[in-house]
Formats: sequence, C-alpha cells, structure tokens
Amino acid sequence: MKSAVFATLLASAAAFAPASQKASSSALKAFEEDIGATLPLGFFDPLGLVADGDQETFDRLRLTELKHGRIAMIAVVGYLVQESGLRWPGAIDLSGLQFSDIPNGYAAFEAIPYAGKLQMFCAVGALEVLVMRDFVGGEFPGDLRNNYFDLGWDTFDEETKLRKRSVELNQGRAAMMGILGLMVHEQLGVSILPSTVDSSYAF
Repeated sequence: MKSAVFATLLASAAAFAPASQKASSSALKAFEEDIGATLPLGFFDPLGLVADGDQETFDRLRLTELKHGRIAMIAVVGYLVQESGLRWPGAIDLSGLQFSDIPNGYAAFEAIPYAGKLQMFCAVGALEVLVMRDFVGGEFPGDLRNNYFDLGWDTFDEETKLRKRSVELNQGRAAMMGILGLMVHEQLGVSILPSTVDSSYAF
C-alpha cells in the first residue's frame, strides 16, 4: 500500500514538471480568462495538456477535475467523521460484525466483508454510469443536473454563478490535496489530525 501512495506522489509531482511546448498566447487566451485561473498561479498547465487550445479537451479535463474534486470533498468529510468516532448503529453483516468495529482509513477495506465491498463497487459504478454524467449538454463542464433538478441555480445572476463555480473548483482542489495528505500520513504512521482523546482539543 505504501508503494501505491509513493506512486501517487510521483504522479502528483509530475504535474509540476516543465511543459514541453510553449503555447501561443492567442490560442490559450480563452483558458486564461476561465474560472480556475486564480492567483497566485493564474492559468497553470505545466504539462501542456491544452497547449493546442482545443476547447473540447479543456472541457473534458475540467469535468474530470470537478468530478475528482467533488469525490475528494466527500472523502475528506467521511474520513474526518469516521476519525471522530461516529459510526452507524447495528451490524454490518449477518455474522454480527458491528459498524463500530470497523476502523478508519485503509484498515477499513480489510475489515469490511466481501459483500460490503461488492456493494460499494456497484454503488460507485452506478453513480459513474447513471448519475455523474452529462446526458443533455449542460450549461458548463460539470453541470450534471440533466434537467432533473435545479436547486435554485437558475435564479442566480451570472456573477453569482461564476463565483459559486470558482468556489467549488478551488475547494475541490484543496480537498484533493487534503485527502492525499491524510492517506499519505496514515501510511507513514504520523497522524496530522488532533487526537479525540487529547483534553487540549476537547470542546
């Protein structure tokens, strides 16, 4: 598992490698003005993935970034909730294994019964195939409402929409770094979270 984390770190480090191509300012001007091009880096594409200025490629990568950010935000919240000691009541399977007996982090995958892992795999697959996809051509990359729900989005003015999209994008980026940090430190055996039994952190 530590080797997997190390490989993840290497992949992340590759994002900071120098780009092999210099894109013309005219081809990338639209991207430089898009949300996500925030200070202090501005438009950041060190690998030149959209160096050719292709809008379709940019939209696909932006959708991927948003989806990963949304998953990471859920992952961070889930990790913190479980680390705090909160668990569902009752048993997780017919053998009587309690939810409270399931540890947090990587150890949970070993403790969860096979049928539980299969259920999680199927649930994630169903979300990916049936929910987290744009079937109707959304308003922007990452708009996965598919005309099923609105939640008041269309009542916002354009400035508010851009601000909310920028907030989601940046929080997703922070969450991706956050869950990676939690995973790495767990494998290193050095927690970066305050202990729930430490009186100095008691509320």
